[in-house]
Formats: sequence, C-alpha cells, structure tokens
Amino acid sequence: MDIPPDVSNDILESLEPLYAAVVCDVLDSLGFRNQTLPSRIKPLTETKSVRGRIFTARAESVSEIPAEPYRLEIGAVEAMSRGEVLLVDGSDNDTCGFWGELLTTACIYKGVRGVVMTACTRDLWGLADSGFPVFGIGAHPADSKGRADIVEIGQPIRIGDVEARNGDYLIGDEDGVVVIPARVAGDALRLASEKVSGENVARADLANGVPMGEVFRKHGIL
Repeated sequence: MDIPPDVSNDILESLEPLYAAVVCDVLDSLGFRNQTLPSRIKPLTETKSVRGRIFTARAESVSEIPAEPYRLEIGAVEAMSRGEVLLVDGSDNDTCGFWGELLTTACIYKGVRGVVMTACTRDLWGLADSGFPVFGIGAHPADSKGRADIVEIGQPIRIGDVEARNGDYLIGDEDGVVVIPARVAGDALRLASEKVSGENVARADLANGVPMGEVFRKHGIL
C-alpha cells in the first residue's frame, strides 16, 4: 500500500510519543493479534527505542563467499530513505555479525532510523555513542562475508508469525517490536494516542490512592 509522503510523515510524527505495548494493545482491539516480533529480538545498543517505516530484506546463511559479497546489503542501504527502518529476516543466523559500524554510519547520513533483524551485530564499541538503534538476537565478531548474505530486498517477509511489507511501520523498545500494517496505521496510532492519554489520567488517580477497581471501572484501562 502506497501512502502519500505527507501522510507517511504524519504517521512517523504520531509514532514518536508512543511505546510498543500501547500500540500492541490497540492492534489487538482492531483484530490484529499477531503483530509482535519474536521476543528473542532485543535492543543491542544504548538507544533502546526505534520507530519508522519499514524497508524489508531477507538474508540466508551461506557457506561460500558470493561472487558479489554485500551486493544487496549495499543495495538496501542505498535504496532506503529518511524515516525508514531496515527490517531483516536473517534466518536467526548467529554465526557472524551481520550489521556493523560502517553500515550504521551510512544509514545515519541518510536519515535511516534503525535496523531490526533476526541476526547479530558487531562493532558494538562503534555503535555505542552513535544514537542509532540496532535490534537483533546478539553480537558476534565474525564478518558476514561467506556466512550470511542478503538475497532479496523490498519484498514481503515473515518473521515468526508476523508478515511485514515495505511501507508498513514498526515501533520497538525494551518490551519488544511491533509491526503496524500500513492499511490500519492511521487508526491504530490515533487509538494509541487516546489510550496513552487515558493511561495518564488513570495513573494520576492511582497515585492519589483511588482503588484500582474503581479506576478500571472509570477508565477501562489496566
């Protein structure tokens, strides 16, 4: 689904004050109950939240160095635009560091907002102060060349029970990563914003000693 740039920018702005759990709740209410990526995907850098429009890639484990190593890895970075997050089905490869400091540097320049992957990173020493969020399954010092290679970019991917497409959105933090289908992004983020406002009121009541049962009856939020 192609979303006009101005609408996409509005959606990106709406994502900023939200967090993964509240977005997951409203997607549940809209009938999208399987939008959370597997819990093994964790923030690996000091920046532990990520929000953006999805650009997809799929990588496979390999045992030989390809004729053109890094071809589609470079192609993905060059194809991405400001506001996007690279979402990689990395086949849970834990034999190498698929991501690193130089790729991060190129993405920061382009305004790419982060990477989320079922793969490992390396160069954590160089990523620590970058402000660039990297979510994955771990860290590994070995180069990906001859161990993992992107075989497809910009096509639908499936990670766990979640299907993601270019132009969908995601939000991730220490609770996990949630994929927001583009076709319901506007409604989901509006409802999430309303829920955050309601939670703020409920929190204030609880802090003032209002019994939890009364707060739940009043606001319908827990």
